[in-house]
Amino acid sequence: MSGFPRRSRFSLVLLGAAAAAFLAAAAIASAQFLPIPGGGGRIGDAVSPAATPAATVQDKANADTKPRDESSNPPGSGDITVTCDNPGFDWTKNPKVATLGKFGFFPIAPTGPGYYSLLDLATGNYREAPPKFGYPRIGIMAQGFFDTDWRYVDDPNYDPDILERLHRIHLGDNWLFATGGEFRYRWSNEVHSRLTAKNDVYDLTRTRVFADLWYKDTFRIYAEFMSAQSFNQGLPNGIAPLISDRDYATFENLFIDLKFFQDSYGVPYYVRVGRQEVYLGSQRLASALDWSNTRRTFDGVRVFRHGEKFDIDAFFVQLVVPRPHPIAHSDHQQDFAGLFTEYRPTKSQAIDLYAFYLDNDDIFNFAKKVPAPFGQLPTAPYEVTTLGGRYAGNLECHKNVLFDFEDMIQFGHSDFTKGSIIAGSTSNGLGYNFCQMPMNPTFWAYYDYATGSRNPLSGQMSTFNQLYPFGHYYFGWLDYVARSNIEDLNFHLYLYPTKWVTFNAQFHCFWLASATDALYSAGGAIQRFDPTGKSGRNVGRELDLILNFHLTPRQDLIVAYGHLWDGRFLKSTGPGTFADTTWLMYTVRW
Repeated sequence: MSGFPRRSRFSLVLLGAAAAAFLAAAAIASAQFLPIPGGGGRIGDAVSPAATPAATVQDKANADTKPRDESSNPPGSGDITVTCDNPGFDWTKNPKVATLGKFGFFPIAPTGPGYYSLLDLATGNYREAPPKFGYPRIGIMAQGFFDTDWRYVDDPNYDPDILERLHRIHLGDNWLFATGGEFRYRWSNEVHSRLTAKNDVYDLTRTRVFADLWYKDTFRIYAEFMSAQSFNQGLPNGIAPLISDRDYATFENLFIDLKFFQDSYGVPYYVRVGRQEVYLGSQRLASALDWSNTRRTFDGVRVFRHGEKFDIDAFFVQLVVPRPHPIAHSDHQQDFAGLFTEYRPTKSQAIDLYAFYLDNDDIFNFAKKVPAPFGQLPTAPYEVTTLGGRYAGNLECHKNVLFDFEDMIQFGHSDFTKGSIIAGSTSNGLGYNFCQMPMNPTFWAYYDYATGSRNPLSGQMSTFNQLYPFGHYYFGWLDYVARSNIEDLNFHLYLYPTKWVTFNAQFHCFWLASATDALYSAGGAIQRFDPTGKSGRNVGRELDLILNFHLTPRQDLIVAYGHLWDGRFLKSTGPGTFADTTWLMYTVRW
């Protein structure tokens, strides 16, 4: 391997190690699901369960913490028998669908009788339970279209509408084709936008269309086109639009899946090659970032096993950088690799263990500009490895008690400073679902911490690298804070005035972890910096109020407001520190 550059050799070694670990974990998983001697049956279930309509930021937690009724138990989980005489492939249980990981501060969505959309209310359609539907009951869709479950459409007892039928078009006995998409419009009114003294009112649109072709559960070709545009953004000096706001025509996903193995428990193993979104676990470190006008995606290869109780993912990918005019392509200077496992001991709990590696040699990200006279704050080139673990869910003895604990440690090397990197982050939360009270409230309290550097200008780097997170979800909707050099005491309240209205209030108290390091935005950019530390650590307080109206099974309207009260650090380091934003977002999926 002497002909390879050092970074390529390291990446190949890491990928080889990840593959070896994957095979070892696969062997363990297969052994775990072997028949019990003496005819005692099997540990677990032979088929990965379908992702229910509850498998979203709001609804996934409900599926894991509430007893399932008939309407929320989709085909594929053993409740439907093929009644026809067709000897072809059984599509009611295929293709298997991945279980979406639990998010932080997840709510408990309501079940039982009621109106589940504004359309239900207008037409008097009073339902006994949540309706079957593949898409989530909120405007933000954290998972990809390729992980959406429409198997219930093939239930002979279900009468799908014409758009649902587009997701299950059978071409003979062994081929399945699906298509659909999304249009989204967002209006933003930003006061003191992005911590400047300027205001900005603008519009964003996004259109996605996908095509999905399966041969049995053996072979798959998936393609998804996206167009994202920005209108009327007016901040000067190239501050807006953001890179992630515009990508006029691109492939968001374009990959092939090939099943290469199926264990004795009936769980398939796939290799995926091509352009693909990567979202794992809590999505604190790896997310498609749905709030962004362009969802985050990568080019590369992934090997995975998704079962009922145990998931394994090993990958080597490169970030695709959005571009307004030319077709977006991957950044060959950013290698992202990892091994991720999730074990679900019960339907309401998940245990994650993972190792991620990021090698960034991007010369365009060689150093982040900071205000004069401080020069530049070095960031790349660097290599960083992240080891982490998470345990989340609810107590078995008391279902209403919720918990979420995730810890991460990083180590690596900075080629810019010729020094080592060591950093860490933790996120710890406790919640409670008051299921007997009106509006089904869920309350969470969290403490988040990510290390900063004492003297970053001298090359001593201990600032936590947040990798590719769902930043908008975790540190306030204003996007002024990243999981880097931050301390955040935050509280969350969910209410359901009706079953088709979701209310979420968040309150964040922000401090810098190190007063001599910078405040980083949700995208990792430097917002403010005082290397002397004289401006203190108090960044400020943020309140976010979010209302989601589920208009129809396919349409949602989000009305949200965020306000930042500036602390001493912001008051001392620049103008326009008071800030608030109002959002309106309409989404329709088909």
